[in-house]
Amino acid sequence: MAGKVTSAEVALRAGVSRSAVSRVFTPGASVSAKTAQKVRTAASDLGYRPNVLARSLMTGRSRIIGLVVAYLDNLFYPTALELLSNALQAQGYHVMVFMASQTAGNIDDVLAEILDYQVDGLVVASVAMSSELTSRCRASGVPVVLFNRGQDDARQASVTTDNYAGGHAVANYLVATGHHRIGHVAGWAGASTARDREAGFADGLAAAGQEIFAREVGDFHDERARSAARAMFTPAERPDAVFVANDHMAFLVMDVLRSELGLSVPGDVSVVGFDDVPTAAWGAYDLTTVRQPLARMVDETTRMLLAQIESPDTAPRHVLLPAELVIRGSSRARGQ
Repeated sequence: MAGKVTSAEVALRAGVSRSAVSRVFTPGASVSAKTAQKVRTAASDLGYRPNVLARSLMTGRSRIIGLVVAYLDNLFYPTALELLSNALQAQGYHVMVFMASQTAGNIDDVLAEILDYQVDGLVVASVAMSSELTSRCRASGVPVVLFNRGQDDARQASVTTDNYAGGHAVANYLVATGHHRIGHVAGWAGASTARDREAGFADGLAAAGQEIFAREVGDFHDERARSAARAMFTPAERPDAVFVANDHMAFLVMDVLRSELGLSVPGDVSVVGFDDVPTAAWGAYDLTTVRQPLARMVDETTRMLLAQIESPDTAPRHVLLPAELVIRGSSRARGQ
């Protein structure tokens, strides 16, 4: 079997120096278009691929970003990961995805593995981080941005939608459309998103002289969301509307209401979700929901992370983006 082609062989074939070959394959390095074309043609002819790991040892940069996520069932996160990956790759970075549970303890367990890859930065989505983990990342010189999670730690950069305002908007809408028995299927209590959405929702109802009529916990989990729907809508006096903490659970709640309990959506009950994932617009669900500005979230996260990589002294920021209520066919005014 033939050995690996070296940069020296490419340089000889192209008639340039080894340093010129290195610059061609180093993102952001200065090299003329003519030289780059000669080197890439020679590399293609010889079947040469640059040794990214070796280059990282010399530069101290791996050009790898770790993306940490707890689950991919909720379509919000696969879509976000795709956009984040594309945005980072456009800046010359490669992406590695790590799976962790929602709890801070689990991500602490996988931290050693993540740092072993000498990542230049981390984007942490749908996962809680302990203060110890934050300190360890800072000590290792690895900047971290929380995506769709907030944390009471001034050292921790984050990008979130205004979940409180989104929950408040749902309450205002359901009250204004004549609903009086309004339930809530809550998400995982350890997530700032779930807590903020419910707080805004409860405060919005209180401002209108109402309170949450029935509450169950779905934990952002498939079967618990189904069980929450059964528990909430089996009693004779059931809600005439329900705000579900995210779209993924809202779809499951709607399936239980229609297929198991024989209820009409929105005839018997209005359903509202949160996220506005692509499936929400499908005719089968036509879900009224709160839209997260995903493209802007990705843009802010990418910009913030790269700024901290390039300038480690950059102060972490906490970006809060506006939410938008999108009204579709899963809700209607009472009496219509």
